[in-house]
Amino acid sequence: MRRKLQKILLFPFALIYGLIIRIRNFLFDAGILREVSFEMPLIGVGNITVGGTGKTPLIEYLASMLKKDYNIAVLSRGYKRKTRDFNIVSTCSEIKTVGDEPLQIKQKHNDITVAVDRNRRKGVHEILARVPETDIILLDDAYQHRYIKAGLSILLTNYKRLITDDYLLPAGRLREHRASVKRADIVLVTKSPSVLPAASRQHIRNKLPLLPGQHLFFTSLSYDEPMSIFDGPGDEISMEMISREFKNVLLITGIAEPAPLVSFLKQYKPDITHLRFPDHHNYSYHDRKIIAKKYRSMPAGQRCLITTEKDALRLREKMSPDDFQDNRLFYLRINIIFPDEQSAAFNKLISDYVRENRRDNSLS
Repeated sequence: MRRKLQKILLFPFALIYGLIIRIRNFLFDAGILREVSFEMPLIGVGNITVGGTGKTPLIEYLASMLKKDYNIAVLSRGYKRKTRDFNIVSTCSEIKTVGDEPLQIKQKHNDITVAVDRNRRKGVHEILARVPETDIILLDDAYQHRYIKAGLSILLTNYKRLITDDYLLPAGRLREHRASVKRADIVLVTKSPSVLPAASRQHIRNKLPLLPGQHLFFTSLSYDEPMSIFDGPGDEISMEMISREFKNVLLITGIAEPAPLVSFLKQYKPDITHLRFPDHHNYSYHDRKIIAKKYRSMPAGQRCLITTEKDALRLREKMSPDDFQDNRLFYLRINIIFPDEQSAAFNKLISDYVRENRRDNSLS
């Protein structure tokens, strides 16, 4: 009831915000504000909601798929970093300089170029000047950044909160009107159940305002086996081992939507204590003390700490194994999975677009 009343009170502000966004999009559609195109494959990945759709796992999926045959670059704004200008990300970069998600991508894909710049046009020019052999640029969180036009645009929407079921800010979480879906070449419904009946997929297709020629796909999440936060790859451990040996799990999250991770862990029936922080949380010395104290309050020999890959990057900067009486500190990597019948079709769409739009098609 309270949430419904809040939406009603905020609805007039959403109308004003929506009018501003409509005017802005009209100016782009009419050519008054100019979109810049580049004569090379640019794949834009983004959403029109605030957080929680899984852009980074999709960027990593595309990078893994394409880097076998092409020189890949990823361009991100580097959300919540302390700098503003162009930076090339290295595996030793600091989060405050490049942001957590670009650093995560670089540490997993050291063989590709990862860069950050708030100005997307400038960022593309800088990448091409510094790494001229670049074949493809993946634009992270680029759907609303219309000053640069992606040749292939992928829009993500969360299965549990579809664009069509949401409202404009501040009454809801939409940053644009749902009609903006029409700009996408591909729409991905993310975080779907791993088994989704055809009737359910068709129901969602009917709800989304798709145009002829737009492609709809569904993805679900999977998690790798746990990895040590501080030691890196070492003694193998599995969720089955955690289920048998550690009855108490301290879960630390600083992400927009931790519910899928909580559901995954509950399959293994541990006693979960969840310390939830805001998305992209910059852990402080005070947080460090709270986490360590909570961990030490759990029964020795029966406890472990689990966090996300993104949070592990931030925790590693502020904590050490010495903060704990044992080193049962793990993080889980996340992946996206397409249904079998959709994976090949999605990959083909991407591959065909890249091959047909390479700067030197004679090499394809």
